Amino acid sequence: MSTGELLSIEPLELKFPFELKKQISCSLQLSNKTDSYVAFKVKTTNPKKYCVRPNTGIVLPRSTCDVMVTMQAQKEAPPDMICKDKFLLQSVKTNDGTSPKDISADMFNKEAGHVVEECKLRVVYVSPPQPPSPVPEGSEEGSSPRGSVSENGPVNGSDFTQAARGFTERTEASEKSAEARALISRLTEEKNSAIQQNNRLRQELELLKREANKNHGGVSFVFVILIGLLGILMGYIMKKT
Repeated sequence: MSTGELLSIEPLELKFPFELKKQISCSLQLSNKTDSYVAFKVKTTNPKKYCVRPNTGIVLPRSTCDVMVTMQAQKEAPPDMICKDKFLLQSVKTNDGTSPKDISADMFNKEAGHVVEECKLRVVYVSPPQPPSPVPEGSEEGSSPRGSVSENGPVNGSDFTQAARGFTERTEASEKSAEARALISRLTEEKNSAIQQNNRLRQELELLKREANKNHGGVSFVFVILIGLLGILMGYIMKKT
């Protein structure tokens, strides 16, 4: 803070968080510690680059006034981020009741005998604040899925490889077990179906035997065929099991 006889200025540097192709603003606070009306005027060495609102005004006794300085969007950064632009704030005591529209350039003319207080301000470029690092997806309570730490210390690459290999083997074993269970289930169903068919053939065979006995015990040609089919079916069942 600069403490003059008329106005106190804070801060003494115009700090802009420099970013290309973006308008940037910073503010000054002017404090009048006197019991008089004080007029002020802001000048710059590069008026096309900056917009000052207000660039002239009145600070009432024992009060403050804020001045906003806006830097136009820049297409390129200066070498080493060093800015040579300067500002000059002039202040002068004026009559009570003076309003901003009453301010004239002659009020700040030292040659006319006016006591003008001056304060030079320099421009400083600073790096804009960096956004916080994003939390990786899937992490909980600040822990990252990669680079985790075990209870006994950091986990190295070989541990991850072994864990992945074990997981793969368990998965393959589980898949093979499922295939084996499916095959056993299918064979069991086929066996049950063959047994049911065998039972039906036995029943039909008994009926044919009864009919053959009624027909004087003669063995029919159909009976012989059924006996052959029964033998084939039993052989098929034994092969499957």
